[in-house]
Amino acid sequence: MIRPRRSALYMPGANERALVKGRELGADVLIMDLEDGVAPEAKTEARSRIVSIVKEGGYGHREICVRVNGKGTIWYEEDISTISRSGVDAIVLPKVEDPRFVVDTAELMDKNGAPEGMKIWCMLENARGILNAEKIGGAHSRVAALTLGGADLTKDLRARHTSDRLPLITSIQLCILAARANGLYALDSPFFDLSDDDGFYQSCCQGRDFGFDGKTLIHPKTIDTANKVFGPTIEELEWAARISKAHDLALAEGKGVTLVDGKLVEGLHVAEAQRLVELDTLIKNRENIQ
Repeated sequence: MIRPRRSALYMPGANERALVKGRELGADVLIMDLEDGVAPEAKTEARSRIVSIVKEGGYGHREICVRVNGKGTIWYEEDISTISRSGVDAIVLPKVEDPRFVVDTAELMDKNGAPEGMKIWCMLENARGILNAEKIGGAHSRVAALTLGGADLTKDLRARHTSDRLPLITSIQLCILAARANGLYALDSPFFDLSDDDGFYQSCCQGRDFGFDGKTLIHPKTIDTANKVFGPTIEELEWAARISKAHDLALAEGKGVTLVDGKLVEGLHVAEAQRLVELDTLIKNRENIQ
């Protein structure tokens, strides 16, 4: 199922004002956080706050996810059991290293009555997680997305933060390969310098060029840029219309391929064109609702 996931904003679960504000933001996804964004002494209260606010509704088309605390922490099992009954769209698992973590979470979700449609998003944040990305992506039918945790990954690799992200190229490609091989979405890691608007824009463009479907965000001011970069462009939609029309004419003439602007067009190009048009339609329908 095609679903816009251009922008996925992290929101600290301990901040009630931010959670409520999320109902007005243009992000495709809101990730309500119980892990890094919440102090240990505030985690239990934050969990209850998230459940209460989500059950009040008002989030419209926005996909609601909750990042829980990792396996082995004192909060993990209660996070899963509580969020499984909360009505959110997905549970985000931090620092996933192996498929067993995913399977154990899915079983705990089933045990606590999570609906079949509630998904799991897996964060790949260290070397072992990246090397097991394909197995993690295929670990369970609930898995819907892989997200890259660039900051932790860079630390784990003992690499350096560079604007071109060359030290992470292999990890990025393995993440996207694993997602595509398993029919999943892939979301890029956050950009942490909120004073560098141009740097953020370039990071989004690079992520889109790599093949990411969207970007995880840490501040509302970055939503519009992510939505613009990861959404279909006017040029892409015009291209989609041209090749779809040309391909239909070719099929009517008994041909499987044709030329558009001097370039060969066949079924795979038409499938991508249809995906872009469908994505654009979903986005525009959401904007009209807002």
